[in-house]
Amino acid sequence: MTTLSAPAALAHRWPTAVGALAALGMILLGPNRTAVALVVAIAATCYVAAAVFARPWMAWAWIPIAFVVVVAGKLVDVEPVVATGVAAAALVAIGLARSTTRPAVTLETAGLLVYGAFVVVAALLLAPAVGLVVVALTLIAHGVWDVWHLRRHRDLVSPSLAEACIALDVPLGLAVLVVALA
Repeated sequence: MTTLSAPAALAHRWPTAVGALAALGMILLGPNRTAVALVVAIAATCYVAAAVFARPWMAWAWIPIAFVVVVAGKLVDVEPVVATGVAAAALVAIGLARSTTRPAVTLETAGLLVYGAFVVVAALLLAPAVGLVVVALTLIAHGVWDVWHLRRHRDLVSPSLAEACIALDVPLGLAVLVVALA
């Protein structure tokens, strides 16, 4: 059995490091329901983007695109979660028009609708404390979705993105839940 050196092992687990650092950054900034809801919305939309274009790496490419969508939305006074939802709807429309990717788009759209529904309710409609709990639980549930993709659907989403999302979603969701229940 070959043992990796510490730097080589860390380099091999770079997606975990990226996700964990992103989670830590959000935790240190003091997570709020809107920011955490946006994380869930962008994560779900990344998976849709990969399915629509039938390119697993597109999930990574969607992250900077999502930031552009958020900033553009802010420039015209649109809530970031709403701007992300509009972009997601456009992706779904493109995906459904491309019949070659329809099964994958259907799967990822179902995930988007489930997670998106909880995010919208939690971020926009519930009392802040209750919304924070719902967003935290939704983020943890998305971590389970990530594990499922990492193990079963490596052809749909880049395994490195699923790994990074697990390292982001689960610790951040647990931390937010602790904050919400404190």
